[in-house]
Amino acid sequence: MTYLAHTAHSQFGALWLSFIGWTLTTMALGLVQWRVWQVSDRGVVTSGVAWVGLWRACFNSHTEVSDGLRVMYCRSIRLTETFTPPEIAAGQVLMMLSLLVGLCGNASGVYAMRNAYFGLGRSSKINLRFVTTGALCLLAAVMSLVPLLWNLSSVVTNQTITFPPEFKLPTAPQSQSVGWGIWVGVMGSALSIVSGIIFCSYKLPVMLRPRTLPLREQLHWDGSSATPDTQGAVAVSCGRDNPAFQSEEHL
Repeated sequence: MTYLAHTAHSQFGALWLSFIGWTLTTMALGLVQWRVWQVSDRGVVTSGVAWVGLWRACFNSHTEVSDGLRVMYCRSIRLTETFTPPEIAAGQVLMMLSLLVGLCGNASGVYAMRNAYFGLGRSSKINLRFVTTGALCLLAAVMSLVPLLWNLSSVVTNQTITFPPEFKLPTAPQSQSVGWGIWVGVMGSALSIVSGIIFCSYKLPVMLRPRTLPLREQLHWDGSSATPDTQGAVAVSCGRDNPAFQSEEHL
């Protein structure tokens, strides 16, 4: 296989960008600071700040809101609950799918770089592997951007959530802002988009074909000459017979 390591330096950098983007998406999925609520009633939420993420809602309190819990109080947000907003439900599904697709994209990128750097497989398939990797990275970015931008829009338009009484949160906050969870996810998606574009832009180099030079007349050790015939083959003219060799054959 043709040496291709020198043609994939940009893709090597894109592989690192893809891995960093996938890591940031994983962090965003676990962060609870997607929506930051400012609460006016500080009877329970004594800090006045509550955080709403994809999987749970939490706040700090100096009062005992449950047995043994004075500092941090959290309640899980399940996909099947009736109060769960559609943007949060979509985020729980699409963000998980984005992690899975992004992991497949990183694995495909490692395999493609291995083939390019170590000369494994056919050159014609290297381009296809890089394009496949780029498509997976772009798909993962789109899957994560949909819930991220949807939740961002909900914060900007000050959408409310009707929490059950056990959450101990008001239906509508005094004000709300975008938390770090959304910004970290957007940054991870942006890196995945950049890496996907770089992977898809890989092109096989134009291979120079070896030039066929005309054969020149060559002189062999026995005095015979080699000349090109009309079909490109080499016609070897016969030299003189060796009488000594023939006399030895008759013995």
